[in-house]
Amino acid sequence: MQTAIEKTAIKEMNTDFEVRSLDTICINESTLQHPWWYNFKYMFAGIFFGILLVKAEVISWFRIQEMFRLQSFHMYGVIGSAVVVGAVSIFIIKRFNIKTMYGEVIDLSPKQFNKGQVYGGLLFGFGWALTGACPGPLYALIGSGATVVIVILLSAIAGTWVYGLLREKLPH
Repeated sequence: MQTAIEKTAIKEMNTDFEVRSLDTICINESTLQHPWWYNFKYMFAGIFFGILLVKAEVISWFRIQEMFRLQSFHMYGVIGSAVVVGAVSIFIIKRFNIKTMYGEVIDLSPKQFNKGQVYGGLLFGFGWALTGACPGPLYALIGSGATVVIVILLSAIAGTWVYGLLREKLPH
């Protein structure tokens, strides 16, 4: 049970964490403290993932344009495979109460649908189609030598900043 001070702190939190009630807060953040060098594992995982993206041609502007022109199944196959792997992974995590590698509980809280998600998805898709670059592999594109993508990265950062300014005025 939480004290009155903790309940007040939960009410005043301005985060994206979902609050189910005053007594239960769902935070999917690790509470463990690790030395700074523990982060190298994430850097190596990111480098490995970037290499996979390049080798699978997922970052290829031509592959992305083929997808949006409905000329090739390649990207649909990759995206569909990712959706299936993600769905199966979530099912396994929920079914067997899988914990993190440090033994922490993974709390997958339900999300509510709102029309802003449709608008955001459409805007995201239009940007993806126009630039030929999904935000996920931008760093892999830059790392593979496509330095012009830095303009797209800066545009994505600017768009995120503008969203932060307008967030409260946008449809929920």
